[in-house]
Order: sequence, then C-alpha cells, then structure tokens
Amino acid sequence: MTTATDTNMLPDRFMRAIETGDIQEVRACYAPDARIWHNNDGLEQTVDENARVLAWVARHLSGRRYEIKSRHIFDGGYVQQHVLHGTLRNGKPFSMPACLVVTVTNGRIARLDEYLDSVQTQPLRDA
Repeated sequence: MTTATDTNMLPDRFMRAIETGDIQEVRACYAPDARIWHNNDGLEQTVDENARVLAWVARHLSGRRYEIKSRHIFDGGYVQQHVLHGTLRNGKPFSMPACLVVTVTNGRIARLDEYLDSVQTQPLRDA
C-alpha cells in the first residue's frame, strides 16, 4: 500500500510537468499500465493516449498554471480540486475548474479520474 507520506510530492510533480509541457515527466508520474478516465466521455485512456492529449493542450494553451483550491492526500492516493488557467492561441484567457481523484501505487499514478464540465473545455477546443 502507498502511504500518504509516499504520495506527498507526486501531485506537485505531476502538475508542474503539465504546466511546463514536459510530457516525459508526465509519463514518469504514471504507472505504465495506468488508466485515465474523464467524466465528460466516460472512456478510459492509456498513458500514451493521455500523453497525446496533454501534448495537444501544451500546443494550444500557453502559460498553463494550476491554481490548487484543495488537495487531500490519504493512504493510496489523493483528491484535488483545481482551476487550470492559461492563454488560448487567439490570445483570450482560459480557465477550467476540475477535480481529480487519484489512486497511487508504488509512488506512481495508477488511476486518475478527472471530473470537469465539458462546456468549460469548448473555448480550448475552438481556439
């Protein structure tokens, strides 16, 4: 079992990797067989599929910054509420609140369930 102490640094490392567009570091945060699920489509992604999405986001949203609203770390994972901020390619500001429920095994993300409002993603998809 992964303890809260083991999990403590992973969320910051993961968020920083997404902010900087470091897809290799994002991959290193995931267990090789991790699954990523989003409430807006109900599908599970592999690490490779998620890496492609995050690389696309990095190309279309500059100045990415996570505003952490709350984070609760517990044995076996964490729950985080945040707002992703950035600038769209058309120069307009972008903000999207989300919630992550993360299972951590052996210091890496084994499962990530992301809850977001799909309406909030529309400006990013349109830009």
